[in-house]
Amino acid sequence: MLVELSVKQKFLTLCGITAAAMAASLAIGQRLIPQSILTGIVFYLISGNRPSTVYASIVSLPRDIRTAIIFLKLNLSLYRYERAGATVVQIFESVVARHPNKAAFLMDDGQLTFAQVKQLADRVAAHFYAKGFRKGDTIALLMETRLEYPCIWLGLSKVGIVTALINSNLRKETLRHSITVANSKAIIVSTELAGAIAEINEQEGIKGLPVHLFRTEGAPDTASSSSSSDPLPDAEDLRLSVDSGSGSSSSNVDLSAIPNDISPKDKLVYIYTSGTTGMPKAAVITNLRYTFMALGCYYMLSFRDDDIIYNSLPLYHSAGGMIGVGSVLLCGVTAALRKKFSASNFWTDCIRYKCTFAYPKPCDHPMCGFQVAQYIGEICRFVLMTPPKPTDTQHSVRLMFGNGLRPQIWPQFVSRFNIKQIGEFYGSTEGNSNLLNIDNTMGAVGFVPNFAKAIYPVTLIRCDEETGEIIRGSDGFCIKCKAGEPGVFVGKINPKKALNSFVGYADKAASEKKVLHDVFRKGDIYFNSGDILVQDLLGNYYFKDRTGDTFRWRGENVASSEVEGVITTIVGLKDCAVYGVDIPETEGKAGMAAIVDPEGKVDLEQLAAGIRASLPAYARPLFIRVLSEVPMTTTFKLKKRDLQLDGYDLNKVKDAIYFLQSNGTYRLLTAEDHETIKSGKARL
Repeated sequence: MLVELSVKQKFLTLCGITAAAMAASLAIGQRLIPQSILTGIVFYLISGNRPSTVYASIVSLPRDIRTAIIFLKLNLSLYRYERAGATVVQIFESVVARHPNKAAFLMDDGQLTFAQVKQLADRVAAHFYAKGFRKGDTIALLMETRLEYPCIWLGLSKVGIVTALINSNLRKETLRHSITVANSKAIIVSTELAGAIAEINEQEGIKGLPVHLFRTEGAPDTASSSSSSDPLPDAEDLRLSVDSGSGSSSSNVDLSAIPNDISPKDKLVYIYTSGTTGMPKAAVITNLRYTFMALGCYYMLSFRDDDIIYNSLPLYHSAGGMIGVGSVLLCGVTAALRKKFSASNFWTDCIRYKCTFAYPKPCDHPMCGFQVAQYIGEICRFVLMTPPKPTDTQHSVRLMFGNGLRPQIWPQFVSRFNIKQIGEFYGSTEGNSNLLNIDNTMGAVGFVPNFAKAIYPVTLIRCDEETGEIIRGSDGFCIKCKAGEPGVFVGKINPKKALNSFVGYADKAASEKKVLHDVFRKGDIYFNSGDILVQDLLGNYYFKDRTGDTFRWRGENVASSEVEGVITTIVGLKDCAVYGVDIPETEGKAGMAAIVDPEGKVDLEQLAAGIRASLPAYARPLFIRVLSEVPMTTTFKLKKRDLQLDGYDLNKVKDAIYFLQSNGTYRLLTAEDHETIKSGKARL
């Protein structure tokens, strides 16, 4: 971490500016030497004579110039599309015109070309327009990953219908809530999930919604299925309806008759939050935001037109369905899909979907490309846990991008699998504050150059790390964090700009909870990410914790993510969740760790020794719970709420719980220990 220099060193620093600027300039061309020297002097003069800030600006100059060029290209594209009123469908159709016969999506032994994607999307648009659905209506889509998935919501968007992309793992009340919170007027469900809809079909709030059953090729038709064997006997067979030879009413619809009154700011889809706490919230994704997210990764990570992205993520999620699929629809790259993520098949799939010719030999095979792969959450750790195999380095993946790669395993992952670049990004589905690491800075989730802060106004503000409550100064305004000081990441909201807009959720009340008012001046509004980050002087941001995940013990703030990283490394990359639990008659919350160990292989003595060596006393978990599995969302994020509610209560928990002793070792928690703690008599 860079630190402030003393006043006595200012003269030496000023003398060093020229040399440092020249050295930085050599990396970007001799012609920039004069400009770099001038830049250094200007930075020194306007930075309030803060030498460390000047030094940081010069050191990061090559990175920032490269970023400025890419950022300019991205904004010009966004400006051009917005000025032309281009929607996702219109941009996609321009991609189809350029290479109609190129593979858009690959999956198992099948594929869809760009032209075939357009044909299916057009049939979906015609069918639902003929059924009477119009712009602004919402239709829920419940379907596992398959080639047709993007085609369905793309076709609906051509009419202006908003598609609610429902998590295919939801059931009962959570599923009902997700469908109704978006005010859905119909449901499209695939055959394998029809039972989930049938289960809630008679409940209040879902009954009466038209259901369109999408069947796979070769599936029995409705007519041949008895009502006793078909969970949705009254559902329309959508596969037959959108079939080009079906002679359905949609075949009589002239696509040019569908009004072309959709703007970039209109809603495109709803993508739901993971629901780690409470019910999932439907985040509004407009055409403009979808375009920004897809093009942002394409430009910033320097995708190539012949890239094949390996996308094993769920398509109802923002990473897989917006960034992964968006790169295909709007940029013309190819994506290989997988129904469900498999750690053991990860590299095998990456090899399978690439041609056998080695780089740099040219190839005109339609599946040839230099690969890119996506990850989210704990995927990289799961892959790292697999036994070493020759396929670990036989792939041609040069770039992996996503969010959630733990700093503790970052170097191991790139070394073992020979990955040249990690594109770690940060941002929520609904938020306006997104970051991207494009220069391989280990552990960073992204950066914002000094020159870009006026264009992209994101910052960190002080907060109570335990509660997440924003701390304001005596003037009533928020306080910006200094370099190295953790704070809540916020982004200024400007509805007029794609970069800074915040549309929120379908639920307006939920949207308002994410907005901060009067942050730095009267009347300004900012999006509150709810996450605690740290920034260094070079502008790099590092994820620290989520507000609420941090807890206070013995007068110190403990970041659960940091403790999780330490324990995960000690126990051989097993799943681990760390959270705070209440102790009667004791201030703060004690740490508790839940570790997945179905085979009973965790060595508690080794774990205790590793914890003592790696963590200060206040950060060491007081309790260790060993369980067979950790509740996890389908986007590979740990669900801690249920574990936290269970705590160390032996009346609720049947798993083994171990208790930290004064000598730093752990022993089994007994009923007597539990009663002593509950009575407030335990000496902790």
